[in-house]
Amino acid sequence: MSEAGGGRGFGYSVPQRAPWSLVAATAALCLVSATSVWTAGASPMSREEKQKLGNQVLEMFDHAYGNYMEHAYPADELMPLTCRGRVRGQEPSRGDVDDALGKFSLTLIDSLDTLVVLNKTKEFEDAVRKVLRDVNLDNDVVVSVFETNIRVLGGLLGGHSLAIMLKEKGEYMQWYNDELLQMAKQLGYKLLPAFNTTSGLPYPRINLKFGIRKPEARTGTETDTCTACAGTLILEFAALSRFTGATIFEEYARKALDFLWEKRQRSSNLVGVTINIHTGDWVRKDSGVGAGIDSYYEYLLKAYVLLGDDSFLERFNTHYDAIMRYISQPPLLLDVHIHKPMLNARTWMDALLAFFPGLQVLKGDIRPAIETHEMLYQVIKKHNFLPEAFTTDFRVHWAQHPLRPEFAESTYFLYKATGDPYYLEVGKTLIENLNKYARVPCGFAAMKDVRTGSHEDRMDSFFLAEMFKYLYLLFADKEDVIFDIEDYIFTTEAHLLPLWLSTTNQRISKKNTTSEYTELDDSNFDWTCPNTQILFPNDPLYAQSIREPLKNVVDKSCPRGIIRVEESFRSGAKPPLRARDFMATNPEHLEILKKMGVSLIHLKDGRVQLVQHAIQAASSIDAEDGLRFMQEMIELSSQQQKEQQLPPRAVQIVSHPFFGRVVLTAGPAQFGLDLSKHKETRGFVASSKPYNGCSELTNPEAVMGKIALIQRGQCMFAEKARNIQNAGAIGGIVIDDNEGSSSDTAPLFQMAGDGKDTDDITIPMLFLFSKEGSIILDAIREYEEVEVLLSDKAKDRDPEMENEEQPSSENDSQNQSAEQIASSSQEVDLVGQESPEESSLNSHPESLSPADTDNAASISPSEQNSNPMENHETTSLDGECTDLDNQLQEQSETEEDSNPNVSWGKKVQPIDSILADWNEDIEAFEMMEKDEL
Repeated sequence: MSEAGGGRGFGYSVPQRAPWSLVAATAALCLVSATSVWTAGASPMSREEKQKLGNQVLEMFDHAYGNYMEHAYPADELMPLTCRGRVRGQEPSRGDVDDALGKFSLTLIDSLDTLVVLNKTKEFEDAVRKVLRDVNLDNDVVVSVFETNIRVLGGLLGGHSLAIMLKEKGEYMQWYNDELLQMAKQLGYKLLPAFNTTSGLPYPRINLKFGIRKPEARTGTETDTCTACAGTLILEFAALSRFTGATIFEEYARKALDFLWEKRQRSSNLVGVTINIHTGDWVRKDSGVGAGIDSYYEYLLKAYVLLGDDSFLERFNTHYDAIMRYISQPPLLLDVHIHKPMLNARTWMDALLAFFPGLQVLKGDIRPAIETHEMLYQVIKKHNFLPEAFTTDFRVHWAQHPLRPEFAESTYFLYKATGDPYYLEVGKTLIENLNKYARVPCGFAAMKDVRTGSHEDRMDSFFLAEMFKYLYLLFADKEDVIFDIEDYIFTTEAHLLPLWLSTTNQRISKKNTTSEYTELDDSNFDWTCPNTQILFPNDPLYAQSIREPLKNVVDKSCPRGIIRVEESFRSGAKPPLRARDFMATNPEHLEILKKMGVSLIHLKDGRVQLVQHAIQAASSIDAEDGLRFMQEMIELSSQQQKEQQLPPRAVQIVSHPFFGRVVLTAGPAQFGLDLSKHKETRGFVASSKPYNGCSELTNPEAVMGKIALIQRGQCMFAEKARNIQNAGAIGGIVIDDNEGSSSDTAPLFQMAGDGKDTDDITIPMLFLFSKEGSIILDAIREYEEVEVLLSDKAKDRDPEMENEEQPSSENDSQNQSAEQIASSSQEVDLVGQESPEESSLNSHPESLSPADTDNAASISPSEQNSNPMENHETTSLDGECTDLDNQLQEQSETEEDSNPNVSWGKKVQPIDSILADWNEDIEAFEMMEKDEL
């Protein structure tokens, strides 16, 4: 599934020898003629600076690849913090993420064609020999069919494609005799049993040794797969068929694509995220362009480019029209329901959709590509990296960033399409951020939390397969690459397949099934290369005019709210009530909820429950607003429930040779110095004696003026803190005594006090799990003196750690809307106050209950006690949005006063009267049947 790996890419031209002179998919065909156009305000980058940045990319790749080969090979991946290989079964399980690992030297295979693109032909030849000598594809391990296809099968085919190219050139690979292709064919046959379903959709997982459904296979009982998982096979499988002449691979991949096309929702032409592989029923009916679907769309268009089959282009254009009609809300791309595509399915976006601007370049739709790319770039400038998920007002939803390459990919293709040097500056920013925040002594580490800068012991294979490839090509001139990149198409993992495959072994029937299911609008389909003036107008202000309104969108505005409010004012109505603004004691809000079919129920435990009955809404539009309100409330409740815990802290190693490049995720304490409110603490570390810190220290001279390391266990955390503080320590790090524990697999927690007054503890205390703590202990053994920084988020990591001053940390976990919810729920508490211990954990909306089958959300009563993580500062975004909402409300009231016909919301009933009106709704609630909406 594309949430684990998720690379994408495509070539940007079609060779003249292609028999179907469509020169495939519009923009891809005319990039050469468009590259002289660039935007006013972006200065051209000199050849020397481009070469310097290209050389920097080469050095970065050497650092990542060299450390993998030195410390990890033949393991699948490098663990860059602990400088060792990740071997499946020897490390704590990471769930589905580990399905990419098959004990087949994944990173090496995934990196093969990257070596050639980066002109490392000798290293490529050595790598191919290692793959042929060491890699075993017959391991007793269950792997993802999707990940194995795009990474391993694609890697082998990409390596083969460039091996035969080098052999033809006559200098390298003269000994090569299609050995990589034979390995690819062996792997292809191992994957084929996954297609043994009545639908033709593959099982999501397969055992490399035992296949499917055998007792020893330990797989084959799954019923569901993601759309991308089933729809991202055609390029690799068709290439394998055309390279080898064995048509069975292409036939199976085509059958899966045909089935997905048949099962699309006919009225919206959208597909869901998850489908039952046996029945074809949609399990998840939300639709977008991100995780779970992304590469399905990509492969439809690229299958047309590589295979020349018009039906793939027709299908893609049908889907694309639906995407732009329902999902695209410029500059946002938001999931919708396939049966009711006017309703958003969620209020956040995932990082994998960053590939879509690049796909739009291939399609030839440049304007929305520029808009969405710019929006994503502003999010990156705010957080240094693209979070795994972020909300429509650009706050962090999921804070991880596993060094995904999709944004770099889109940057590359937008530059190739426009020639705008702006995108070179974007690429330069990506390089700087990778070196500044992700580079560690043993490679590049994924970001565990983009807000704190903490690391995860992870460097996925797609980082080498894609990121460096796209960044190098971004700055490379044609003569900097030893072969013509335009003779190839990139797979979703950026592996190279030659376009001459379109004329090879074409024995697969090409039944055009599209017209059987829908009437096609010919105006939708681009069959010829578009005029470059349409593709990218010869106007130096064109792209700037698109990007300029988005420059400050992340920090200073709420684009969706503005758009919706403007539309509402034009129609003479007030904007719909948003979950973040709802106050349960506001009679006007209660009246709005009633119009939307939303009932408010006071539960016996003090919570306030919201339930929607769509059929009781005043109109279908009000019902849609009600569903949107409930979805927002669920998202807000879930987010705020997560935010009630103190955010993670950072332990940053700043001494030689780390220089701040290793950041460890640490848990906070409920006592001692609060690092979110005070300056960070910096000092050398020393182990306490006794190591458990449960008695007076026998080595006070060793820890005086330093940060003491203590082992967890045998006494209370506060007792340890007092003992090291009395010995003169300036801080403490408690290391878990459970060997092998890791923040990768275990949730962080706060170190609690001992039930006594802890005001006497004035030093900062942080907690590290065993794996993170061992990184510091290993550093002490090797370098003796190790200096660390304890802070709420990582500081700048230049070589000498000179620039340590950072802006105050923004608190994404607290915003004005949360305060409003807390305030409102406090006023509707009809039962009584909880105890302080309980209320501190229940001050925000939570406890979502389905309440039979209707949409429902419950809000717990607030308390007067302050939340442990209380911080009344809000981000500039929230402040601006609030001010804007107030201004718009004032404007609305002014308009209402001056317009006697505008009376919506002006009639205010007493709250008791409104609640009385709802008595029948509440009594009927238990009898309500499931509402399809």
